[in-house]
Parts: sequence; structure tokens; C-alpha cells
Amino acid sequence: MIYVLIALLSLFVLFLAVILIRAALFRPKKLVVAEPTPCDFDREAAASALRELVRCRTVSRYRAEEEDDGEFERLVALLPTLYPSVAAHCTLTRFPGRALLYRWEGRERGPATVLMSHYDVVPADEGTWHHPPFDGVMENGVLWGRGTLDTKATMNAALFAANTLMERGFVPEHDVYFAFSGSEEVNGEGAPNIVEHFRTEGIEVALVLDEGGAVVHNVFPGVTTPAAMIGTAEKGMIDLEYRVRSSGGHASAPKPHTPIGELALACAAIEAKPMKMHIPKPTGEMFDTLARHSTFLYRVIFANLWCFSPVLNLLAKRSGGEINAMVRTTVAFTRMQGSNANNVLPATATMVSNIRLNPADTVDGTIAYLRKTVDNDRVELRPLGSNEPSRISRVDCEGWERIAAAVRSTWPGTIVTPYLMVQCSDSRHWGVISDRVYRFSAMDLTAEDRRTIHGVNERIRLEVIGRSVEFYLRLIGTC
Repeated sequence: MIYVLIALLSLFVLFLAVILIRAALFRPKKLVVAEPTPCDFDREAAASALRELVRCRTVSRYRAEEEDDGEFERLVALLPTLYPSVAAHCTLTRFPGRALLYRWEGRERGPATVLMSHYDVVPADEGTWHHPPFDGVMENGVLWGRGTLDTKATMNAALFAANTLMERGFVPEHDVYFAFSGSEEVNGEGAPNIVEHFRTEGIEVALVLDEGGAVVHNVFPGVTTPAAMIGTAEKGMIDLEYRVRSSGGHASAPKPHTPIGELALACAAIEAKPMKMHIPKPTGEMFDTLARHSTFLYRVIFANLWCFSPVLNLLAKRSGGEINAMVRTTVAFTRMQGSNANNVLPATATMVSNIRLNPADTVDGTIAYLRKTVDNDRVELRPLGSNEPSRISRVDCEGWERIAAAVRSTWPGTIVTPYLMVQCSDSRHWGVISDRVYRFSAMDLTAEDRRTIHGVNERIRLEVIGRSVEFYLRLIGTC
């Protein structure tokens, strides 16, 4: 018996040694980072140009008759005035979906760089804002307005940087395209039409850069260094309707389960049984990058996920939030509707969940899982809209390295990491022609800044506008 105990103790000591040694060796990878080159440009003019874009009420709505086409055309008409060298040196092609494609011809043929953004914005409840959302008020080093962050800032930064380089006589080695959609917020056809143009023309792509992550703080447990989150993929999405029908009737004599009661049971069953954890490649790469900069305890866990993945799974399920969204398909119930009278049972009751798909899952497979979990034939499931997870992009290529180098030069000391974007963007359409599609909004944002996106009092610090232009000057300079 004593020999068995000694053997078990020896195995435990060996196991512990392996765990601790792997954690001790789990350190940040060494990088050779060049000294940042100075970026001189008219920062006030860059901020003023963005203010003019913000003043255009380019609000997208799902009902086209509620949109103001004149405001979209006003913005397009402003571009030659705000960026005259771009207008002089680039050819502009327009596509349905209010899509604009500028081509800046390079010195020779080769894979092109595509810099994306969208210039439509979501509606704003003007009465709740500190400053009117379309007045472009500048005050105390801040520009207020809808679209300052999402995403007129990056549209302005890319065009202003290009305009500055053109004025200095710079010509890229290969073509640079600026691709802007005016219908992204309503899942419009602008970006798909541009992608189809690239596909039919056989245009090879070196990299595509669209909105996505940003330079942020406190994004990972135990990491205090700011991190630039560059999305290499994005989750898929399903809006799923659940419907229960009945004969209705008076509420004074209900059956054991009313239609809303059955929907409530379905909701509770799904929330009680989250989908299986999968660590997709972008999330695994993020863990491998950020955890190396964390405290020893987290390095123990993330250096040994072969052993501690059940711990991660439990923590993610219990806490929810961003880490949980990175490792599994999430189901968020957002709407429920029944009778329009207090004392009448509904003939039909519905609820809707917004589902974000892990790259390991599919639309059909997820709906099948939820149907099995609900386990009630009276609950009908119907997708209202969906898209599969995007293609996963490479990080072992020149396109990634060019973006990472521009980030490190603009925000020295920042950790550059891949990640899985949990929101949807126009960039997902480019996966049909390229595995070099990246999602990074070139801004350093606080938690408060990020909360204003699609919210009240959206705004951007003027210094952030300048750094965004710096990033694009450096990135375009490598094209």
C-alpha cells in the first residue's frame, strides 16, 4: 500500500512540476519593434473634416422611405472638398447600396490593399444628448456626434492620411482601394456588391481592413498593458423566433401552461443548458498572446488549458460577458409578445433570441440543438435572418504584420493580439475571396467611449482622431 501511495505522490509531484514549468515558460514572445517615425500633418484639419462628415444625417433605416437620401448625397458631394487630392488621384466607382469604391493606382501590379469603413449611422434620440448628435460640436478636446466612432472616424482617417501622402507625392507600390458602404447598419448590399466586383475582376487582395476591435485597457484578467484587438474572424448570427399558438380565451380559466408560460419554460431550458464550449483559432491565439502578460495564476491556467479547460468553461458559463462569448455560441432573449389585453389569453405568443455563432457551430446545427433543448413540439422555431460565422483569417502573413507594425508605431508598448469579433460587420463578405481580412478600428478607446457606440452622447477625443490618422499614414506608407 505504501508503494502505491508513493507512486501516486510521485505522479502528483510530476504533474505539478509540469504545470508550473509550463506556466513559468509562458512568457511574452520577443518582438523586434522599430522606432516610431514622426507623423506631421494638420491635426486641426483632420478633426474639422470629421466634423463635416458627422454633420451629414446619414441615418440608415430598414424602411427605405424613412431615410433621407439627400443627406447621403450631401456627404458624397463633400468628399472632393474635404479630400481634394483623393478626388484628383483616385477613380470613384459607385455601386447599389450606396457603396463607394476609390481606386488609388500603384506603381506596379500586385495584391491590393483594401481599407473599409461605412458612412451610414444608426438613429439617435436627439432629446437625450448633451449636444445635438448631428451638429458636430467641438468642446474641451472632444468632438460630439453620431458616427464619430462608428465609423466616420476611420473613413476620415483613411482618406485624410491618403490625401496627405498624395500631397507629398507618395505613390503606393500596389493599388490601394477605399471601400465605403452607406448601408452597413441595415445589412445592405453595398459591401457585397464591392466584393462581387473584386471577384469578377479577379483583383488579388493583400489585406482588407474594416472596423472591429480597438486599443483598449483591462480587456483580459491580470493584464494591465493596453491591447490592440484585431479581429481575425467574426461570429455568425441568427435571429430566431419561438412561437406558441392556442385557441386564446378569457384569462380567468387558464390551462396549466399558457402560451407565454410555455415560452418561458423554453427560455429557461435554453438558458440552463448553454451550448458546448469551443475555443476557436482566434480565441486560442488571443489567449496565447494576452495570458502571457497576465499574473502567474492566470498563466498557470492558460498555459495548461489541456488540463484547466473545464475551469475556464465553468467560469465562462457563470460570469457570461465577453470571455464567455469568445468560447461558445450565445443565446440572448430580446423580445416577447403575447396578448394586447390584460385579461385575454393570446392566440399566438412569440419571443425572439439573438444568437451569436461560434465558428465551430452552424446555423442549422444550432437551431437543431435549441429545438432538442426546448423539447416541446408546441414551440415552433423559425429563423428570421441568419449568417454563418466568417472565414478565419491568417496571422502568418505580410498583411497581418503590416497592420501590427502600424499599431505598434502609433501606440508604443501596446500588445497586438488576434481575437474573435462577437459583432457583425461588412468585412464578413470578403471571406469568399480572401483569408487576409482584419477588423480593427484604429482608435484607443476607454470603456466609457465604447459604451457610447450606438448609444447616447457618442463622441471622440480630438487626440484620438490624430492617432487614427497616424495609423493610416504608417499603414498606407507600406502599400
